[in-house]
Amino acid sequence: RNRFALGLALLAQHITHKIKLTTIMCCCCPPAITALFYLWVRSGFSKDAVAGALVFFPPDPPLYKFKRIAANGDVLPDIDDEAENLEKENGGGGGTEESKREEDDDDDSDSDSDLGTFEIDTKSSHKANNDANHTNNQQKVSAEVRRQRRKQREEARQKQRQEYSQDPIAAMTDRSNKLRLRAKRRSKIDARDDTNGVTYQFVPDIATLGTLPSFHGTIQAVKIGPQKRTGSYIAALLYKLPESEITPNTKTILYSHGNAADIGAMSGLQAMLAKNLKCNVLVYDYSGYGESGGIPMEKNTYRDVKLVYEWLVQNVTKHEHNVILYGQSVGSGPSCYLASRRCNVGGLVLHSPFTSGMRVLTPSRAMACLDIFPNIDRIKKAKCPV
Repeated sequence: RNRFALGLALLAQHITHKIKLTTIMCCCCPPAITALFYLWVRSGFSKDAVAGALVFFPPDPPLYKFKRIAANGDVLPDIDDEAENLEKENGGGGGTEESKREEDDDDDSDSDSDLGTFEIDTKSSHKANNDANHTNNQQKVSAEVRRQRRKQREEARQKQRQEYSQDPIAAMTDRSNKLRLRAKRRSKIDARDDTNGVTYQFVPDIATLGTLPSFHGTIQAVKIGPQKRTGSYIAALLYKLPESEITPNTKTILYSHGNAADIGAMSGLQAMLAKNLKCNVLVYDYSGYGESGGIPMEKNTYRDVKLVYEWLVQNVTKHEHNVILYGQSVGSGPSCYLASRRCNVGGLVLHSPFTSGMRVLTPSRAMACLDIFPNIDRIKKAKCPV
């Protein structure tokens, strides 16, 4: 079957070089559907390649950083700088375990054995630092360095756009390769930080976001993991009310953000929600976003929300009925997935949701085999208030 699929992909590639794709697809197909079909064929019939093009657009550069603080209080180098140094030390190579996990992370099979009904896992790591408002000269220096790097990256992106303007498939392939390399680097560093007791401090990109709303509670920066299947860690922020305001019935919102945001971009909104609703808020970044490891894929978002939910119940709410799932746009996908599997969750809020990923483009079911986030099917299984 693999040889047959490869043969079809090579044949399609040869044909599309000779004639226009529009002569293959039906003339009534929307241009977006034609482009996705083309990408699907050129990627070797990978559903996740289509999902990546359709859904996931993490801010680049991220709108926040996690300052890494060693157990002795020393501030460690920025994770991106350390990742580059680690890659140089290892000569660009990866070990057997990392390679296996990378394959799992990019698995396009239909296996979801790790995504079924689950018990609350008590072993998730939760390294955190409550002091989110600490500032010093090093932070100011790093902010200036980030602005310089942002300018350099923007110049590089402009150059890439020009190079890829004639071949968007090459751009997709290049982006996919960079995400895999980033995931491998992050997995190594996050695992080492977990072992060494490293904690984190949230540093928003004030130059871009402006002044953020005040919050009278604590803001904990945490990396949750590792994922059992991929080995990656998920970055999250917990906006927690003062202990004097917390009761046995205090709710915690588990917030899944949109496709072009990260927890830095959402930080102002989360502070206002926690303050005005008198509840805790836990917002996290999907795999491949911000400070999270891994690769942005549909199934990885399910693994992400499952892992974060387990940590939340074990370490904050203690009871599932005190958790309110909140899904915005693409976040409605993992939120509906979780609500359909956890009958004791306290509630589900859907903010600008969609019926399914492909239905955003067209009501036609001609490309149903490539559909993602089937919310229209899962919402029927939700037992909580919606």
